[in-house]
Amino acid sequence: MYEQDIKRKFKTILDLGSGPGHVGKLLESEMTEKVVMLDSSDKLLRRDSDSEFEVEVQRIHADEENLLDTIPRNSQEAIVSCLNLHWVNDLPGVLVQIKEALQPDGVFLGALFGGDTLFELRTALQLAEMEREGGISPHVSPMTDSRDMSNLLGRAGFTLLTVDVDEVKVNYPSMWELMEDLRDMGESNAVIGRRNFIHRDTLAAASAIYQALHGNEDGTIPATFQIIYLIGWKPAPTQPKPLERGSAKTKLKDVL
Repeated sequence: MYEQDIKRKFKTILDLGSGPGHVGKLLESEMTEKVVMLDSSDKLLRRDSDSEFEVEVQRIHADEENLLDTIPRNSQEAIVSCLNLHWVNDLPGVLVQIKEALQPDGVFLGALFGGDTLFELRTALQLAEMEREGGISPHVSPMTDSRDMSNLLGRAGFTLLTVDVDEVKVNYPSMWELMEDLRDMGESNAVIGRRNFIHRDTLAAASAIYQALHGNEDGTIPATFQIIYLIGWKPAPTQPKPLERGSAKTKLKDVL
């Protein structure tokens, strides 16, 4: 992914919220000399050995939301984050810290789950709770809207922005297998104050609603994962800048 998006070799790439290093294992020596893995889970951070990486590896156990407590300002050529930022409490604040940690003309590349992720599961659970219990509570962690990401990157101080959205649909035999898969992925609801249980009959109703509203003809059910891709650069005098308004020498109507 990254070697196709950015045609530049970096001495070091910081992988924010790296987990065991899924992104780092994809980095080749033609792209970078070293990957710095930073994650809040020390056990996950050190799960896999350095021999599984083609480039040099450095591991930092730290909180992604307090990035500047560990990473100096103006120190990084490139920062990447893959499917981690939907977990942070203060996304605008983290984006500002990422920009501050980058060198001038440094680049940030990110991918995070968007607000339409698992909308089928969310609606099925809400309808089932309304029917069986007379109210609703959140069972899917909140995620940002794709339409807001350009504004958040701009407010954080990034330039030359690129935001793209992709949707991946995965089919499951039923809602039960989907929920089991989410638990195994570590993607269960993490909202503070959430309910710790759902009544069995409510879950059964949600499964039936899921099938009725979204089920496929072959009896399986789809689960949508919306992924927002981001590219932003820290400002630098050497970057290309848009021409001043009114400086064009060709009229648009002549081109069209």
